[in-house]
Amino acid sequence: MDLLSLRSHLSLRSSTSTYPARKPTTAVPEFVKLHKGPSKFKYLPQRYRMVTANREGLNGIEERDGVIIVDHGSRRKESNLMLNEFVAMFRERNKYPIVEPAHMELAEPSIKDAFSSCVQQGAQRVIVSPFFLSPGRHWNQDIPSLTAEAAKEHPGVSYVVTAPLGLHELLVDVMNDRIKHCLSHITGKADECSVCAGTGKCQLRQ
Repeated sequence: MDLLSLRSHLSLRSSTSTYPARKPTTAVPEFVKLHKGPSKFKYLPQRYRMVTANREGLNGIEERDGVIIVDHGSRRKESNLMLNEFVAMFRERNKYPIVEPAHMELAEPSIKDAFSSCVQQGAQRVIVSPFFLSPGRHWNQDIPSLTAEAAKEHPGVSYVVTAPLGLHELLVDVMNDRIKHCLSHITGKADECSVCAGTGKCQLRQ
């Protein structure tokens, strides 16, 4: 699943609200059931968790690294252009020298094209980062396969496919920011966001 609605005003605000658990109407696996009170991700396997604490010492992008941010790809032009906007924001915010967008399918540039572009700019290692929420088939099979195929044309260039966005604490702020903006729009206090602009979809219905 894509997160095309991430915005440049991503903040590090802490969320202090708690949300009541809803009683599921159908059987829900234990690991996805919500719990009352502040979440510590105790109900999920460790491999699905990512927190922002104790991040000191983590390795970052190096000078000869290239980054590819890849989404699914869409037949809708506006959706594909939004990835370009996000990549521009990502590049500017982090000051990484080589960052390229790619679509897994349905649109250009492909992962193969983006990989070649990174190498042409001097990348000796390529980091492919899926712009997806969940670790599904695309992350587990499709993107690694397409990346491996692209790497065959560039012997000596290493690569890694990172985890998708998953359960990152900052996504709580992103979701809350999106909700507040949409509510402000339907009450006439804010313009449509770039996701909904011109679609008329963000309105209160009965």
